[in-house]
Amino acid sequence: MSVKRIQAVILQELFITKRSLEVIMDLFFFSIMSVFVFGLVSSFLSKTMVAQSAYYLFLGMILWEVVRVTQYSISVGALWNVWSRNLSNMFITPLTLQEYLVAQMISGFVKAFVIFIIISVIAAAVFNFNVLSIGILNLALHFLNLTVFGWSIGIIILGFIFRFGTRIQALAWGLVFIFQPLTAAFFPLDILPSALQQFASLFPATHVFEAARANLTNPAVRWGEAGIALLENAAYLIFSLWFFGMMFRKSRESGQFAKMEG
Repeated sequence: MSVKRIQAVILQELFITKRSLEVIMDLFFFSIMSVFVFGLVSSFLSKTMVAQSAYYLFLGMILWEVVRVTQYSISVGALWNVWSRNLSNMFITPLTLQEYLVAQMISGFVKAFVIFIIISVIAAAVFNFNVLSIGILNLALHFLNLTVFGWSIGIIILGFIFRFGTRIQALAWGLVFIFQPLTAAFFPLDILPSALQQFASLFPATHVFEAARANLTNPAVRWGEAGIALLENAAYLIFSLWFFGMMFRKSRESGQFAKMEG
């Protein structure tokens, strides 16, 4: 595995991010607008109902952006190369599939971290909501688990795009939002119907959001929730990598990989 080739892919992602109005709007503008909208809604709710419920909503939104931005970066990053008819050029170089995925994962992590810092500062400065109040170690564990979950979703979507082409590219923007209610991002898990609660517990992000809400009143690390999330994330990540490899092979065998740029 070549560090230089990984750096080259990351550099390409940097150039695309800096010079693409679409990426700036989808990532930075959307996240900043979301923190203002949710901040205002939370401020209103805190004056008309239990303030803790409003904080649940605001905290959930800030943490959810980690999943969304990470997934978006991985899925849409490949589409830019498809749209510019450059994807096949990348894979006739010595660049390996593993190096490409590692670069995309690092890029997703960096973008999510930068945007998380920006919206956290806005939340503290404008709405007096400090995410550090849940504890630095808790925040680090939550960020790590949500990033890995975002990686897994992004890699699976990437596999579908490679296999079926740009006709399903809308998944790169829309599919992740299916997980928003299923992981109880904005409300306690017990709000879901009992059958859905069992299903929701299969997702690592569910345990992260539950632990984060509990940390608002008790900053002690909930190692049980964190451990379950890490184990589930490991299983999801391994599956996503296997799935992507299988779809990539099928894409080449069927000729879909070449057709995407036709």
